Amino acid sequence: MKKRTTAPPLGEPVRRINVTILESQYEALSRRGLNVSGLIRDLLGDYLSAASITIEVDAETRQLYDQVIANTGCTDEDVAAELRHVLQRLLDRKLEQLAALRRELS
Repeated sequence: MKKRTTAPPLGEPVRRINVTILESQYEALSRRGLNVSGLIRDLLGDYLSAASITIEVDAETRQLYDQVIANTGCTDEDVAAELRHVLQRLLDRKLEQLAALRRELS
């Protein structure tokens, strides 16, 4: 997993803005000891990156991801390699389903 940073890159110009978040979000971030500015910068960096994706998962999948990353020495790069294989299998299944549908309609 990549290291989360709180400081902007040296020499990089910054802009101060106001951001409105829910009180519950602020409290949750505070309980976790997270720097809100650093988190927002990091998330924006991921969002704007050509090499990052964000997906919504259920709580069980998130917990499994956290356990794998925290306890096995695996990195996001390791997960990405496995994700490529999963996406290729998913694409193969979808193509097979489309081919079956085409055969039915012919």
